[in-house]
Amino acid sequence: MQNFGKIKSYDGSSGTGSISPEGGGDALRFKKADLQQEGQTPKVDQRFSYETSEADGGKKFAVNLQHQQGESQAEQASNQQG
Repeated sequence: MQNFGKIKSYDGSSGTGSISPEGGGDALRFKKADLQQEGQTPKVDQRFSYETSEADGGKKFAVNLQHQQGESQAEQASNQQG
């Protein structure tokens, strides 16, 4: 299932960061290798789609991150309703 969130933090030296889910809840960790565009450096407050995976005894983290441009999910829903 695809989720959406905004980058909360990113450390370029370690290649790790966290993303805050739009639907609320705890921020999820991710690695640079989990970005679809590995050459791109994520910036705080950029919107990304992602999937979740579990490791380390059920701890969730974000994978397959892809930068989203344009409208937020709420704006898209509002526009679709007319």
